Amino acid sequence: MYKILALAAAAIWLAVLALPDNKLHLVVCDVGQGDAILVTYKTTQMLVDGGPNSSVLKCLGEHMPFYDHRIEVVVSTHDHMDHTGGLANVRKRYTILQFVGKNNYAGDVVKAGEIMLRLVWPPRGEVMEDENNNSRVGLLTYGNFRVWLTGDVNTGLLPESQAADVLKVPHHGSKYGMTREWLEAVRPQLAIISAGQRNSYGHPAPEALRLLQDIGAKVLRTDRDGTVEVVSDGLKWWVRN
Repeated sequence: MYKILALAAAAIWLAVLALPDNKLHLVVCDVGQGDAILVTYKTTQMLVDGGPNSSVLKCLGEHMPFYDHRIEVVVSTHDHMDHTGGLANVRKRYTILQFVGKNNYAGDVVKAGEIMLRLVWPPRGEVMEDENNNSRVGLLTYGNFRVWLTGDVNTGLLPESQAADVLKVPHHGSKYGMTREWLEAVRPQLAIISAGQRNSYGHPAPEALRLLQDIGAKVLRTDRDGTVEVVSDGLKWWVRN
């Protein structure tokens, strides 16, 4: 009897500890050479890209309540496998309520509860020769907290350069991903690079790191720092260690 009561009490405490807080969580998952970004608020989730393989599932399992098997929105920025390879695994594990991808363009607003992503790229109906530049790019907002989610785009193409707190660095820190002019306008306090350890592309490039250093951004990298989690209450934000 005592053993049963102890197990029941443990189960209750586990459930209590798994209850989400009232803050926005931006999780740049360590999926190797690829992108997978989970945004959560309470039991609502938006997943931007799925990385190259099933490694995204580990990140989702660690940052979603164990009882939650639903993702409200999945955004596929573009069709390269380092961004889409894991989405088939996500579909098998979770129910997806809305999918945002090729049929969405600048001006579209994607909402999931308190999570809002306003797309600023690509222009409606346009298809770029370089698939990286077809990336769905958006500004994520929660209260006063702002995050640029940039896929693999070259920021020199973007028509908007609104200031933000956090930048998901485009194209894994490629030297072709960012222009100095765009960065100087956005001036993120934190830049997060999603790249694989010892990847064959040399990401992040020294040129990209210098640009970020020049504007005074703190840089965190999944290849060195693992999964990066930023938390915001809508007024202030911080990196969870």
